[in-house]
Amino acid sequence: MFKAICTDIDGTLLNPQRELSKRTIDIIKSIKDDTSIILASSRMPSAMRHLQETLDITDQPLICYNGGYIISQKDGIQVLDSVKIPFSTCEFIAQWSHHSKLHAGFYLEDDWFAPSEDQWTKREVNNTKVQASIFSGLELIESWKSQELGAHKIMCMGEPQLIDSLIAELKSMNSPLHLYRSKDTYLEIAPLEISKASALKHLLQAELKINMKEVIAFGDNFNDIEMLKAVGCGVAVGNAKEEVKQIANEITLPGKEDGVAATLEKYFG
Repeated sequence: MFKAICTDIDGTLLNPQRELSKRTIDIIKSIKDDTSIILASSRMPSAMRHLQETLDITDQPLICYNGGYIISQKDGIQVLDSVKIPFSTCEFIAQWSHHSKLHAGFYLEDDWFAPSEDQWTKREVNNTKVQASIFSGLELIESWKSQELGAHKIMCMGEPQLIDSLIAELKSMNSPLHLYRSKDTYLEIAPLEISKASALKHLLQAELKINMKEVIAFGDNFNDIEMLKAVGCGVAVGNAKEEVKQIANEITLPGKEDGVAATLEKYFG
């Protein structure tokens, strides 16, 4: 019925230990030769590839940074699309976070630059299994200045009132940004024009030559809504936000109870 599967990772695909369960691994391995398996996440590429290795799908494409960086891996790594936060905005956030002592991590392609090896960095290392390069934001911006490089994502972590203040500053500047707050101590910043839905459509046209209605997709959060609405079958895991459940075609078990695997078994088992 479906020619491709596209799934979010955190909150959707992983078990309580933030790993892939045996049930999930078994069903995906059983169908991967006949069905494209696409991981779509706010994560950087290397924080997704270890999951691909476990699933034996390292030749499959990746939608990284919520759609800001699309990679084909069929014949080596090829970048299909790349959308970044402008250098000037990165410079402002680096300076603001340095002076306010807010942790700000900058992500570019497959590199993660963290300001120090603090509790926030250690938590992300534990969650994503990726090591950061330690650079202060000011040092990083100075190294980017000559080429005016931008970031695919900026992750700010710290006291809620500091996050509140930064959001207010960015909104007052009318910066074209997604400001996504998964919890009161986390702020994820990305270009406004990207989404998992637009990235998936681009990927399907560029590489897989199938349409959105031939895809079943899974998600749990606000950044998954457009994607779930655009595909043939959008499935919300049981722990999804109510707004996600309301637009989904189906609701499955929570992510930590193998909701993705349960639905895949129903359609492909």
